[in-house]
Amino acid sequence: MEREQLRERLASAASMPKDVTLKAAVVTALGNFEVCIENYRGITEYTECLVRVQTKGGQIRLTGKKLQVEYYTNDEMKITGRIEMIQFADGREDE
Repeated sequence: MEREQLRERLASAASMPKDVTLKAAVVTALGNFEVCIENYRGITEYTECLVRVQTKGGQIRLTGKKLQVEYYTNDEMKITGRIEMIQFADGREDE
């Protein structure tokens, strides 16, 4: 925990983006039909109604209808469909 706080302070002092220094996930939503996620570790669950993505800090859970992973690379993925909810859970919670 102290290491993360130190990295965050260093990022602020150096005016560096937190996603670079902390390897934090970057989630960009375009309306309720497209989400791009950067800095993720993997997809842990994938159905038409639910996509769960593992990140360094926990999980991102997208729920909706006709969800589809349009593409994914080592750095980024795009999920499309009718997105109804985006939830963030740190790694300490069991769902």
